[in-house]
Amino acid sequence: MRTVLISGAGVAGTALAYWLHRYGFAVTVVERAPALRAGGQAVDFKGETHLTVLERMGILDDVRARRTGTTDLVFVDDSGHELAVMSGEFTGGDLEILRGDLAEIMYEKTADTVEYVFGDTITDLHDTGDAVAVRFENSPPRTFDLVLGADGIHSRVRKLAFGPESDYVAHLGYYYCVAGTRVSDATTDKATGHAHNTPGKLAVDGGPKAPQMYLFASPELDYPRNDPAAQRRIITETFTDMGWHTPRMLTDLADFDDIHLDSLSQVRMNGTYTRGRTALIGDAAYGNTLAGFGTGLAIVGAYVLAGELASATDDHVTAYDHYNRIMKRYAKIAGNSNTGPFLAPKTPRGIKLRNWFLGSRLFTVMMKYGDKAANDIDLLDYPTLIETAPHVN
Repeated sequence: MRTVLISGAGVAGTALAYWLHRYGFAVTVVERAPALRAGGQAVDFKGETHLTVLERMGILDDVRARRTGTTDLVFVDDSGHELAVMSGEFTGGDLEILRGDLAEIMYEKTADTVEYVFGDTITDLHDTGDAVAVRFENSPPRTFDLVLGADGIHSRVRKLAFGPESDYVAHLGYYYCVAGTRVSDATTDKATGHAHNTPGKLAVDGGPKAPQMYLFASPELDYPRNDPAAQRRIITETFTDMGWHTPRMLTDLADFDDIHLDSLSQVRMNGTYTRGRTALIGDAAYGNTLAGFGTGLAIVGAYVLAGELASATDDHVTAYDHYNRIMKRYAKIAGNSNTGPFLAPKTPRGIKLRNWFLGSRLFTVMMKYGDKAANDIDLLDYPTLIETAPHVN
C-alpha cells in the first residue's frame, strides 16, 4: 500500500485525503493548527463541474444542508447613500458555504480512516528518488512514498521542495483583512452587506459586532502573520482617517479574537506543480487571493491528482505529468487578479467607473464568462474508470 503525507487539513487537504483513501492509499494529514478551524469566510462553487465533484464525493447534499445565503454588497457614500450594488449571485456562485463547515464535512468523511496529526508541521523534506524522508517540528521523522502540499498560499511544502516563496508568489499591491469571521448559520436567506471606498481603500461592515473586511493598497509590509495585535495596529493606522461607519468598526475590531491580515498575492508555478515525489494542490499551487474559483480549483485539483495517481498505479511520474497538463489549462480560470483595483480603486474617477460598471451590461457579460470558465475542463469519471480498469494509465 502506497503511503502519502498531505500537508494541510483545509479544503484541498481533506478532499485529497478522501479520494486517496478511497483508492487504497495509506494517508496521513499533518496540520499546523491544533484543530480544524471553524466558520471562516464564505466560499462558493460555480457550475456543473464543481457540483459534479461534490456529488461524486457523496457530500453535495451535506453542503447544501449547510449552505449560506448569498450577500449583495451595496457600495455607499460617506452618508450611507447607495451608489452601486455587486450581486450576491456573482460573489456566491451556485452554492456557498463557510470554509470551516466545508472542511468539517470532508474531515468527518475521513476521520475514521485517515491519520490526522494536528499541531505539527513539516520542517524538512529529503527526496531519495524511491521515497521522501520527512522531519516534523514535534513528531518523529517518517518516510512516505509521496508528499502532497495542500498548505495554502504560504506553503511550507512548496518552500522546501521548490524554493523560496519570493520565487513563486507575486505580491499584487494590496492587503486584505477579515475579522470576526462567521460561525455556521445554515440559512439560504439573501443578506446585504455595506461597503465604503476612499481612494485605495475599502471597508465592509457586517454590522455591530459582526464580520468586517478591509482592503487597501500598499507596498509589501513586514509584520508577523501570527500576531493579531500587530495586524489590528496596521488596520487601525490605515483606516483611522476614513469616515462612514469605520470609527465604530475599528472600535469593535479590538474585541475580535479572530483576525486575518494578508496580501493579495498570486502563485505562479508556470503549470509545473510537481517535483520529484512531491506535488502541490489548491492555493499552494494556483492560489490567487480573493480572485474567485479558489475553492473550486482546490476540489477539482484534489479529484484530478488522486484520480491520476490511482489510475497510474505505481507510476507517479506519469500521474504527475497528466495532473500538470490538466490543471495548467484549468487553473487559468484564476487569471491575473484585478480584485484589488476593482474593489478599492486608487482614484475617485476609478471608484466612479467601477460603480458604473456594476450597473452595466458588461458586468452581466463578465458573470457569464466566469460561469463558462468554471466548467472548462473534460472531467474524467475516475471512480468508475478505476473500479472497472484498475491499471488504466
